[in-house]
Amino acid sequence: MVVTQMPGTLVTALPKPTGRIAPDIIRAEWTKLRTVRSTYWTLFAAVVAMIGLSAIICAIYVAQYTHVSAGDKASFDPVSFSLTGSFLAQLAIAVLGVLVITNEYSSGMIRATLAAVPNRLAVLGAKATVFAGVTLVVTTAASVIAFLVGQMILSTNGLGVSLGSRGALRTVVGTGLYLAVLGLLALGLGSIIRKTAGAIAAVFGLIFVLPAVASLLPSSMNAVQKFLPSNAGQALIENGARHSGAVAQLSPWTGFAVFCLYAVATLVIAGAILVRRDA
Repeated sequence: MVVTQMPGTLVTALPKPTGRIAPDIIRAEWTKLRTVRSTYWTLFAAVVAMIGLSAIICAIYVAQYTHVSAGDKASFDPVSFSLTGSFLAQLAIAVLGVLVITNEYSSGMIRATLAAVPNRLAVLGAKATVFAGVTLVVTTAASVIAFLVGQMILSTNGLGVSLGSRGALRTVVGTGLYLAVLGLLALGLGSIIRKTAGAIAAVFGLIFVLPAVASLLPSSMNAVQKFLPSNAGQALIENGARHSGAVAQLSPWTGFAVFCLYAVATLVIAGAILVRRDA
C-alpha cells in the first residue's frame, strides 16, 4: 500500500489488482459451494434420479416387453430410454442453480462477498464457472453410468446397444451438457429475482409449463415451439426422430446453441442488474 501526501489531503493508493484475483474468487466460490449442505443433497437427488430411476424404468420395460405394441417396439430408442431419469434430474439441478445465488441473498452473505470483491461481474462469473464445472462433471458421470446400467438391463432381452452406436455418445454427453446449461439458466434467474421461491417458480414455468402451454396453440405455431428453451436444449439428447408429436425439432447442435443463448442472455441481464442494483 502506498501513502502519498498532497497539500491538505492524505491520499491512500490501494495496490493494483493482480492476476491472482480471478483464481482467488473461483477458490472462494468453490469453498462456498462445497460447504453448503444443499449442494450435496440436490446433486445426490440428481444422480439417484438419473441412475436409479432409469434402471427401474428399463427393468419394467424388459419385464413388460411381451405386452408392448409393435408400433412402440419399432420406435423404441434404447439410448434415450436408459436416460429417462434425467427428466427428474433437471428439477434438482434447476433448484441447485437457484440456491447457489439466492442462499447468499437470504443469509445476507452477498454483502460480505461484494464488499470483499467489488468487481461484481467477476463474482457472478466465478459462481457460474464453478457451478457449471461441478454440474457438468457430476451429471455427465451419472449419465454414463445410467447408460451402462440401462443397457445391461435391456441386453437381457436383446435390446441393449453400445456407446459406439449411432448417436449414443452425443446423447450421453449431451445430457450432461444440457443439465449444466440448465443450471446456468437457473443461476441467472436466481440472480435476477433474488428470492428462492420466485426464482424456482420462474425456472419451472420456463422449462416445464411454457412448452405445455405452447402445445395448446394452433398447429400454425408449431414452428415457434422448437425455439422454446427446453425444446431447443433437449434436441441434443433426442436420439430418435427429430419430431416430438407434431412439433419438429431443431438439429441437435443448433438446438443446443439456441439453449446456450438463453442461458447467456439470462446471465448478461443478471450481471447488468447486479452491477446497478444494491445488494
